[in-house]
Amino acid sequence: GWREAVAAAVGALQAGGLVALPTDTVYGVACLAQDSGAVRSIYSLKGRNGRKPLAICLGDVDRLYRYCQVNVPDELLRDLLPGPVTLVLKRSEELNKDLNPFTSLVGVRIPNHPFIRELARACSGPLALTSANISCQASTLTVSEFQDLWPQLSLIIDGGPIGDVQSPECRLGSTVVDLSVSGKFTIIRPGCALTSTVEILRQKYGLTPESS
Repeated sequence: GWREAVAAAVGALQAGGLVALPTDTVYGVACLAQDSGAVRSIYSLKGRNGRKPLAICLGDVDRLYRYCQVNVPDELLRDLLPGPVTLVLKRSEELNKDLNPFTSLVGVRIPNHPFIRELARACSGPLALTSANISCQASTLTVSEFQDLWPQLSLIIDGGPIGDVQSPECRLGSTVVDLSVSGKFTIIRPGCALTSTVEILRQKYGLTPESS
């Protein structure tokens, strides 16, 4: 059923739909980032403030160079990705102007989850990705937890519970780190992988923290 699920998700996305799916941290909702109508649908689904940016999701590090201006070593990207980290970089001209038009930066996710990576590889452009919940409510670890969103979704991929449903730590989402300033990093959201991420950035690559 794996191939059928990927094919069904690609079809739903290409038709401008929203797809709920598991990631390596929490359940997410994805659409095609280059489809402005679908991006608007994600904001209305979540009741999200239009100034809150959406991340993009890719299947592989190599594709990141097309949508971002990278000013860190390739090895650093590969030390953190795929994984529960969102890297914030300067966006390139390739990215849809209607996606986060108020900022020159974009967060990039390559979740360490085989289904979403396979789906991202099967789509021509990046996915726009956000957590499957109403804005300001808790992240979701099972599909039943975001039942109120189901009517507005084109497809729901049930990957079973993600992590320990009883554990608040499992709902933290990815660690978001801004790498857009050379030689520096800023933690935007501590998330679930803070310690290991900071250790790699400071000790292995000598980046210095900026206060956010």
